Amino acid sequence: MAILGWLFIAAGVVFFLMGTIALLRFPDLFTRLHALTKADNLGLGMIAAGLALQAGSALLALKFLLIWVLVMLASASVSHLIARTARHSQNLREHKS
Repeated sequence: MAILGWLFIAAGVVFFLMGTIALLRFPDLFTRLHALTKADNLGLGMIAAGLALQAGSALLALKFLLIWVLVMLASASVSHLIARTARHSQNLREHKS
């Protein structure tokens, strides 16, 4: 279980790294936001799963998974608000021209 946990953690770190690269490489806010939310949620999920496998107690494993679920909910809400605000600002700029 320890080896499987470390594999999950390593895979999660790779997904975080890919999200960071996407943040730097993608051309606009919407594609960056999409890549970040997908890669970071999956990366955190894999890290939480790896830590849950190594936790040693069911309560601690449940806490790791609960943290992942709460971060996913917050991430979805915040990314929606950022995208909506960006779209609204874009519409205002187009309307003024």
